Amino acid sequence: MDKKFDLEDRLVEFAATVVIFCKDLPSDLTGQYYGNQLLRSAGSSALNFGEAQGTNTDRDYINKASISLKELKESRVNLKILSKVNYGNAVRRGELLDELEQLIRIIATIIKNKK
Repeated sequence: MDKKFDLEDRLVEFAATVVIFCKDLPSDLTGQYYGNQLLRSAGSSALNFGEAQGTNTDRDYINKASISLKELKESRVNLKILSKVNYGNAVRRGELLDELEQLIRIIATIIKNKK
């Protein structure tokens, strides 16, 4: 299987795992706010990377992949905030952060190599 599709699958898996993680967040104002933000940024990272697969030029690809990277970085900050206030399953949060760091490194390297 082509590596770009493996990465897309990882981004989809990450977004799906975030959905499950957010279901278990407390339903108070903090849980709802950060949960909704995390759902959007994690989902957007997968969706924008999917769009990047259909671009015709390196410039378009870099643009969409860069948006995906920004969304992943937003997800990382969100999870760090949730860690500071001890929201959500700590083990799952740690797993999400680990996968995020790997995804960020991969996409940043792809963008760098396309320039």
